[in-house]
Amino acid sequence: MTTEESESRDPTAEQWTEAHASADFVALRRRLRGFVFPVAALFLGWYLLYVLLADYAHGFMSVKLFGNINVGLVLGLLQFVSTFVITGIYVRFANRRLDPVAGRIREDIEGRSE
Repeated sequence: MTTEESESRDPTAEQWTEAHASADFVALRRRLRGFVFPVAALFLGWYLLYVLLADYAHGFMSVKLFGNINVGLVLGLLQFVSTFVITGIYVRFANRRLDPVAGRIREDIEGRSE
Protein backbone atom coordinates (compact mmCIF):
# COMPACT_ATOMS: atom_id res chain seq x y z
CA MET A 1 0.00 0.00 0.00
CA THR A 2 1.37 3.37 -0.96
CA THR A 3 1.34 6.42 1.28
CA GLU A 4 -1.28 7.99 -0.94
CA GLU A 5 -3.58 4.95 -0.57
CA SER A 6 -3.05 4.95 3.20
CA GLU A 7 -3.91 8.63 3.49
CA SER A 8 -7.10 8.18 1.49
CA ARG A 9 -8.18 5.43 3.94
CA ASP A 10 -7.48 7.45 7.10
CA PRO A 11 -10.67 8.43 8.89
CA THR A 12 -11.63 12.08 8.67
CA ALA A 13 -12.20 14.36 11.64
CA GLU A 14 -15.93 14.11 10.96
CA GLN A 15 -15.79 10.31 11.15
CA TRP A 16 -13.94 10.51 14.49
CA THR A 17 -16.53 12.95 15.83
CA GLU A 18 -19.33 10.60 14.78
CA ALA A 19 -17.53 7.64 16.37
CA HIS A 20 -17.10 9.50 19.67
CA ALA A 21 -20.82 10.33 19.70
CA SER A 22 -21.90 6.76 18.88
CA ALA A 23 -23.78 4.61 21.39
CA ASP A 24 -20.99 2.00 21.27
CA PHE A 25 -18.33 4.54 22.19
CA VAL A 26 -20.43 5.99 25.01
CA ALA A 27 -21.00 2.46 26.36
CA LEU A 28 -17.29 1.66 26.02
CA ARG A 29 -16.30 4.79 27.94
CA ARG A 30 -18.89 4.06 30.65
CA ARG A 31 -17.66 0.47 31.07
CA LEU A 32 -14.03 1.56 31.26
CA ARG A 33 -14.73 4.28 33.82
CA GLY A 34 -17.00 1.94 35.79
CA PHE A 35 -14.05 -0.39 36.26
CA VAL A 36 -11.04 1.92 36.44
CA PHE A 37 -12.31 4.55 38.89
CA PRO A 38 -13.48 2.18 41.66
CA VAL A 39 -10.46 -0.10 41.34
CA ALA A 40 -8.06 2.85 41.35
CA ALA A 41 -9.78 4.30 44.43
CA LEU A 42 -9.63 0.93 46.17
CA PHE A 43 -5.95 0.48 45.37
CA LEU A 44 -5.05 4.03 46.42
CA GLY A 45 -6.94 3.51 49.68
CA TRP A 46 -5.04 0.28 50.30
CA TYR A 47 -1.74 2.01 49.55
CA LEU A 48 -2.60 4.97 51.78
CA LEU A 49 -3.49 2.57 54.60
CA TYR A 50 -0.08 0.92 54.23
CA VAL A 51 1.72 4.28 54.30
CA LEU A 52 -0.25 5.49 57.34
CA LEU A 53 0.39 2.24 59.21
CA ALA A 54 4.09 2.44 58.38
CA ASP A 55 4.24 6.01 59.66
CA TYR A 56 1.97 5.90 62.70
CA ALA A 57 1.68 2.24 63.79
CA HIS A 58 5.31 1.21 64.28
CA GLY A 59 4.41 -1.29 66.97
CA PHE A 60 1.86 -3.05 64.78
CA MET A 61 4.05 -3.07 61.69
CA SER A 62 7.00 -4.52 63.63
CA VAL A 63 5.07 -7.49 65.02
CA LYS A 64 7.02 -10.60 64.05
CA LEU A 65 4.96 -13.23 62.31
CA PHE A 66 7.70 -15.83 61.93
CA GLY A 67 11.47 -15.57 61.96
CA ASN A 68 12.46 -12.09 60.81
CA ILE A 69 9.24 -11.63 58.82
CA ASN A 70 7.03 -8.90 60.29
CA VAL A 71 3.62 -7.42 59.45
CA GLY A 72 5.17 -4.44 57.64
CA LEU A 73 7.15 -6.67 55.29
CA VAL A 74 4.13 -8.82 54.50
CA LEU A 75 1.91 -5.79 53.84
CA GLY A 76 4.62 -4.24 51.68
CA LEU A 77 4.93 -7.39 49.59
CA LEU A 78 1.16 -7.55 49.31
CA GLN A 79 1.31 -4.16 47.58
CA PHE A 80 3.17 -5.85 44.71
CA VAL A 81 0.82 -8.83 44.72
CA SER A 82 -2.23 -6.58 44.58
CA THR A 83 -0.74 -4.70 41.61
CA PHE A 84 -0.33 -7.95 39.65
CA VAL A 85 -3.81 -9.16 40.65
CA ILE A 86 -5.41 -5.89 39.54
CA THR A 87 -3.53 -6.07 36.25
CA GLY A 88 -4.77 -9.61 35.63
CA ILE A 89 -8.34 -8.68 36.51
CA TYR A 90 -8.19 -5.67 34.19
CA VAL A 91 -6.84 -7.72 31.28
CA ARG A 92 -9.63 -10.25 31.74
CA PHE A 93 -12.23 -7.47 31.98
CA ALA A 94 -10.86 -5.70 28.90
CA ASN A 95 -10.79 -8.90 26.84
CA ARG A 96 -14.39 -9.70 27.71
CA ARG A 97 -16.11 -6.32 28.00
CA LEU A 98 -14.03 -3.65 26.24
CA ASP A 99 -12.24 -5.22 23.29
CA PRO A 100 -15.35 -6.51 21.47
CA VAL A 101 -16.95 -3.04 21.56
CA ALA A 102 -13.68 -1.34 20.58
CA GLY A 103 -13.36 -3.79 17.68
CA ARG A 104 -16.85 -2.92 16.43
CA ILE A 105 -16.04 0.78 16.61
CA ARG A 106 -12.75 0.27 14.75
CA GLU A 107 -14.42 -1.85 12.06
CA ASP A 108 -17.12 0.78 11.62
CA ILE A 109 -14.59 3.60 11.24
CA GLU A 110 -12.30 1.63 8.94
CA GLY A 111 -15.26 0.41 6.86
CA ARG A 112 -16.53 3.95 6.30
CA SER A 113 -13.12 5.36 5.41
CA GLU A 114 -12.53 3.01 2.49
